[in-house]
Amino acid sequence: MPVVTKEALVQAIKKAIENSVKRRFKQSVEMIIVLRDVDPRTPEGRIRETVFLPKGVKKDVKICVVADGEMAIKAREAGAHKVITKAELRNIDKKAAKKIAQECDWVLVRTDLMAMAGRILGPALGPRGKIPVPVVPTADIVSVMERYKRAVLIRTKDQPQIMCRIGTEDMSPEDIAENALAVLSAVESKLKMPSYNIAKIVVKTTMGPPIEVPKK
Repeated sequence: MPVVTKEALVQAIKKAIENSVKRRFKQSVEMIIVLRDVDPRTPEGRIRETVFLPKGVKKDVKICVVADGEMAIKAREAGAHKVITKAELRNIDKKAAKKIAQECDWVLVRTDLMAMAGRILGPALGPRGKIPVPVVPTADIVSVMERYKRAVLIRTKDQPQIMCRIGTEDMSPEDIAENALAVLSAVESKLKMPSYNIAKIVVKTTMGPPIEVPKK
């Protein structure tokens, strides 16, 4: 059972958007989940999960694909932000790897290139909480890219809380709430006592004030 209702989320999201001063850019809608009696320094308290949002985020998600041959061609045609072949990967230095890690939200790697990608890109991706995602050679890379455009990584860092984007201010509060529920479901599945371990849920726009979502 979710710790909050969809209606409570919808009302809080509406309030967060209404109370936010309009900016010259499209603001994200974010959710912060504050945890109780969860130690992120322990294996049990360390949460790291990819969540595929049912309604997406209506924001430009930059996908990098490391592949050769047909997969590389299809990735380019599908508008990948960057496509890196095996030959190009071999020549990437630390500075270039850092730039890729900064620019790309997700790095999809054909499985036979994972070892090389991990060695060359891993040191730059790791500190940013990003890891190469393996893609089998027979996969439809276009479908995989579309799926990861709807993905968010939820994780605990050094504090017992999770913060992630669940939408943008031009989306309907109902759609954003659907995304929030998907994230909450993933978090709850990692906790022993969700109703107790989740101390507080807050929603806000990028530059707006935090609005607490009442729990059940």
